[in-house]
Amino acid sequence: MSSDSPPSSELPSVGPLYGIAGSPGVAIATALVLEAGTGRIPRRSVLKEEHEGELARYADAVEDAQAQIAEVHARVASNLPAEHLKILEAYQMMLADPTLAGAVKHEIIDKGRNAEWAVEVAIQNMVREFDSVDDAYLRERKHDVAFVGDRLQRALSANIPSIPSFRLSKPLAVEDLGPRISGGPRMRRPTPPLGVRVAQPTIIVAHDLSPADTAAMIREPIVGFITEVGTRTSHTSIMARALEIPAVVGVSGVLEHVRTGDTIIVDGIRGEVHIRPSRELLERARVRGDKHSSRTQLLRMRLREPTTLACGTPVNLLANVELPHEALLAMEHGAEGIGLYRTEFLYIDKKELPTEDEQFELYRTIAQMVNPRPVTLRTFDLGGDKMANNVSVPEEMNPALGTRAIRLALREPDIFRAQLRAMLRAAAFGDIRVMIPMVSSLTELRAVRALVARAERELDDKGVARGAVPIGVMIEVPAAAICADLFAREADFFSLGTNDLVQYALAIDRGSHELARLASPFDPSILRLINMTVRAGHANDIPVSVCGAMASDPLAVLLLIGMGIRDLSMEAAAIAEIKETLRRVTADECEALAAECLQLGTAAEVELAVAEGFATRLSDILGSDELTPPPPPPRRSPV
Repeated sequence: MSSDSPPSSELPSVGPLYGIAGSPGVAIATALVLEAGTGRIPRRSVLKEEHEGELARYADAVEDAQAQIAEVHARVASNLPAEHLKILEAYQMMLADPTLAGAVKHEIIDKGRNAEWAVEVAIQNMVREFDSVDDAYLRERKHDVAFVGDRLQRALSANIPSIPSFRLSKPLAVEDLGPRISGGPRMRRPTPPLGVRVAQPTIIVAHDLSPADTAAMIREPIVGFITEVGTRTSHTSIMARALEIPAVVGVSGVLEHVRTGDTIIVDGIRGEVHIRPSRELLERARVRGDKHSSRTQLLRMRLREPTTLACGTPVNLLANVELPHEALLAMEHGAEGIGLYRTEFLYIDKKELPTEDEQFELYRTIAQMVNPRPVTLRTFDLGGDKMANNVSVPEEMNPALGTRAIRLALREPDIFRAQLRAMLRAAAFGDIRVMIPMVSSLTELRAVRALVARAERELDDKGVARGAVPIGVMIEVPAAAICADLFAREADFFSLGTNDLVQYALAIDRGSHELARLASPFDPSILRLINMTVRAGHANDIPVSVCGAMASDPLAVLLLIGMGIRDLSMEAAAIAEIKETLRRVTADECEALAAECLQLGTAAEVELAVAEGFATRLSDILGSDELTPPPPPPRRSPV
């Protein structure tokens, strides 16, 4: 390592590590590592002067865990058989085991690890030893070791200190390094999903982040995300783009290289991560981030101008929103309404179900914020990867194919009707539309309409003011696209959820990093399903929009326009980029491109055709360092 390299420890630089660009922008800050698993174990290097404190924390954790088990023992002693009580006594002995204590001490003193990390490593080593024995009974005792480890982690989490190693070491001063973040103005930065106190802007590094984690991340000071798993359509990426926080997902093995307190670069444009970078890398990242920010500012200067193609054809750009404050942010970004409001985040990570009145107040507030623009409320899409403590979802082998979204809503009609009543009441205060997720049969759509009619009667009987709401169908299951002509006779509008449509049509888990390269929205089967849906909608004179990731991809948007889509809903941060993209193309060009691509045989052939036709014209938008937009094609009269 060169003498002027400024990593936050004596470990060598690592990088670039490559992943998927989940959210654009460049961030430079210190890392906070969240270990995979339910405990979200923080891992950080500790200084020599912290060793005694970490050893004391471990000793206190042992004492607390022993006290908790002793309390349980005393409470149940008269009711449990002797052999069960012996298990509790065995736990006490394992907590006091000098071998475990010695292993933890070794990890703290010799390896410089914090107490949580030290316990994790020591317990994992003990579990591996049990795995290696021949005796089946002894092998099963590894679960007891894991239980003891869990009790220690719980005790440690109740006594979390501040993190002094977040201080950046010399020779690089804090103002030299950053924190830097370039994703555009008005950043929304979240708080960590742990009880760890973070004193300065930080980049979260984790195996994965759940929707419940990311839904809570709306305050300072987190400026970047890195996860080992995930794709551009996974929830971490979607939330990061909504919050305008640079993110790289699917970075395999990153947790093996990074420690809490390390200086780290997240390049959400190239999908790169650099750990403990040199001064030269830091400067290059800073320049790249500044250019991205300048490009973003340049595009946003034209946000208030109407969205039209180069030929004058108008296009509506709306925003996908899941938190109330994002609605105002979307309007600032030039959104012409809310094309998707994800209502399930009212239910996630809450002890109690939201009441009808609570939902009504929220929906009314959003309707009034954006009035007279439209707001499309999606009924709760729970299940799959979005779980709620207050709604019972059965355990299933394949949750994405199980009781989720409309299936769960129809299984819980009282909960669903309360949401529908709240939406109907809010419709008296603005242009509210209701969208049903994961519909796969007309039976489901008809059941929803019956529940809406019942909710209307219930409100009318009580004399409660309400509006009328159009009922739309999300086309995200191939069955719905195949029968789009039938749905178009009974639905008021369609919205294509391309993320799930790709997942279900190609049988590829949208969270699979291994298969992400195959989960392409450019696949001919996806284009044909979309085209089929658009034609059915237009034949029956109902609006068709797209609210999936394709709507925020500049090249994919050209195909959507060519197939007849004129309403696109996306993360607010993508609006400026898509608006600029559309200004540089004509409807005729896009239609010719779509007609050509619908005849191609592979996703690679489709992408090549789109890139050959338009990548040069859109080079600055697609990530080059060129800041001056190329001139648009000659303006034509509207077709």
